[in-house]
Amino acid sequence: MPTYFTIQEANEALPSVIQKFKALQKQREEVQKLESYLNSEMGMSYNLGDYATVKKQLNSAVTKFYTAIEELENSGVILKSIDEGLLDFPSKRFDEDVWLCWKEGESEIKFWHEKDVGFMGRKPLSVSDESLV
Repeated sequence: MPTYFTIQEANEALPSVIQKFKALQKQREEVQKLESYLNSEMGMSYNLGDYATVKKQLNSAVTKFYTAIEELENSGVILKSIDEGLLDFPSKRFDEDVWLCWKEGESEIKFWHEKDVGFMGRKPLSVSDESLV
């Protein structure tokens, strides 16, 4: 059963969620750096011991990356895209499940969309829209 956020609850959770999202991005960069190193620097000529050491570091970084995703999503939000910086907060509009939508760089939740519509279908929150619970 998902946690449903009101607009106020989503905005209150946002600073912590952003912090977790930034940690996730940083961990992904570490994974990419180690993958690149293994594929380029160690690809042609490598010492087996050095290769095994870096491979273990990569395995650990991948584990930390997935743990960061779990920590983010355990807060109730859904990761939609790391590259585009998109997170959705489950919410309700009348009896319909919807997403409160956040994009990296935004300081608060300002948009929502139906659950079967993506980022391009975002609609601005109306200050008087009492229907989003």
